[in-house]
Amino acid sequence: MSVVQSRRLLNIISLMGIALTVSITIYFYHLGVFNDMDSLRQLIGHSPIAGPLIFILIQIIQVVIPIIPGGISLAAGVLIFGPYMGFVYNYVGIVIGSLILFLLGRHYGKPLIMHLVSDKVYKKYIHYLDDQSRFERIFTCAIFLPIAPDDALCLMASLTNISFKKYSTIILLAKPASIFLYSWALLQGGNLLSNLLIH
Repeated sequence: MSVVQSRRLLNIISLMGIALTVSITIYFYHLGVFNDMDSLRQLIGHSPIAGPLIFILIQIIQVVIPIIPGGISLAAGVLIFGPYMGFVYNYVGIVIGSLILFLLGRHYGKPLIMHLVSDKVYKKYIHYLDDQSRFERIFTCAIFLPIAPDDALCLMASLTNISFKKYSTIILLAKPASIFLYSWALLQGGNLLSNLLIH
């Protein structure tokens, strides 16, 4: 197989993957799993294998195609599966989604990024790309903390010379802290609100 043929095959596979992801996303959207906790619980059910796999898939999709705020699905994972396994499933789904996001940005470049990242966020961070080491420090801190637009920054990182290995290491090591902090903050906020409404 020639280089041209192999690239063409990879492009076809990529397009098929995107089409499959979009189809699954539309299916989940029509089921209401992105905005209704009861629908999400019903879809996942009580299956010890299918339930977690479906939830992880939903987390991957929401990272790649930001339909809902990530914090909502993070809290949903903890509420449905408990604090420990919820954390694990959140971590696995978000890490896989973040790696896919980077690879998509690296493959399709700026045109894709401009479709997925708002002009405001793009203009805010694009000048940091001029200084590779500075961007890597900012990127690492952003992934570690739960307040930055980390999915957008994952795409921005794909425009730099950072290696996939280094990017993956940052994601793998920094994501647990942000997932834990975000989940804890949302759950504490929910408990506080519940107590206020009850009393």
